[in-house]
Order: sequence, then C-alpha cells, then structure tokens
Amino acid sequence: MRKKIAKFSILPLAAGSIFFSFSTKKAANLDLEDYSTYDLDLEYTVADLRDELVPEFEISNTSPFLGKSYVGFKEALAFKESRGDYKSINEYGYLGKYQFGKGTLKLVGIYDSISFLNSPALQEAAFYANASRNKWILQRDIKRFVGKTINGVEITESGILAAAHLAGPGSVKKYLRSWGAQAFSDAFGTTIKTYMKRFGGYDTSFVKTEKNARVDFDDLSA
Repeated sequence: MRKKIAKFSILPLAAGSIFFSFSTKKAANLDLEDYSTYDLDLEYTVADLRDELVPEFEISNTSPFLGKSYVGFKEALAFKESRGDYKSINEYGYLGKYQFGKGTLKLVGIYDSISFLNSPALQEAAFYANASRNKWILQRDIKRFVGKTINGVEITESGILAAAHLAGPGSVKKYLRSWGAQAFSDAFGTTIKTYMKRFGGYDTSFVKTEKNARVDFDDLSA
C-alpha cells in the first residue's frame, strides 16, 4: 500500500515542474517594454480621512496635562482632591470636584449643597471665587514670601493658593510668617508643605484679588 502512495504522489510534483518550465520559457520570450510604466501619470496618494473619524469617548482616570496655566492648576488640584469627580462626597462631608466644606461655600454665596453637587458650572465658579478671596487675604504674604524657601520648598503664588484651599488662608499666614514652624495637616495627614511643593510654579495671574468674592449666579444662568 505504501508503494502505491509513493507512486501517485510523484504525479503532482511532475505536473508542477512542467508548468513551471512552461511559464519560465514563456516569460523569457515576452517583451518587457510592453509592461513599462515609463511616461505614465500614476497617482499613489491616499486620501486623508482623519477629519472624518469620530473619536471614541473615553473616561480617563489620569490627570490631564494642561501645562502650568490656571486651568492646569485647578485641574491638578481637583485631581488630587477627588480625581475630578463633581459628585464626590468624602467621609468628612466635603463636597464636589474640589472638596469644599459647607462653611467655605457659604463664604462665596452658595447655600444649597444639592444644587452645588449637580452643577459643574457652579463648582467651577465657586473654585474661582474662593481662590480670588484667598488671594486678597494673602496678597501681602504673596509679595513677601514668593521666591523664598521654607522647609526646603520654594514658595510660589500657586503653592500659596493651593495651600489656602487645603487649610484656609489663616493657617497659610501662620505657616509663612513662622517660616514653617506652625504647621498644619488635614484629617488625612496632608500638610501645607505638601501642597506648596506639589502645586508650585503654576501661572495663577488669571485669579484676581477680590475681598468679598462671590459666585455670580447671573453669569451662570446666561
């Protein structure tokens, strides 16, 4: 039985060699100039369809890179506070993307916590108003201490504003004026020094000093 299989298996090989022999002889007799692309106007450009693509929507759990702008500053701070979650409420009752206490919200004119949690625009306005108010309270300290080094950290305006968001402007004043001797840490053990270092070097000139900064609800409804 094995001998018969061997005999028949030769046939396809032989047929293949005959075809190959015929093909090569035929190719040798062809005039290749008949197939030349010389002097033909050929177009190989593929249309750019990138503008027609619809990007996929994806929720990112990483801090966006926005450089050292004011937007970069507030988004980096929000990511540290709540990972950027507008609906966040921590175990101590701090609310929203920037983790505001109810007392701080009242200072900027917000009394309805539910409306606050349900409005990203209101939360953004509250952050700016609070930063503006803190900048007014700390303006002398900003002028005096920016560029100095306290506890190994260079003091910057954005670091001061971030620390004020964490601890309140009064605690930041004590820290700066004692050259770091009067420290502060929140319930999670986060210190003023940590925020000074982590959020230093951003451009917060966009934030204007305002003594009684309040959220303008008319602007929100416009």
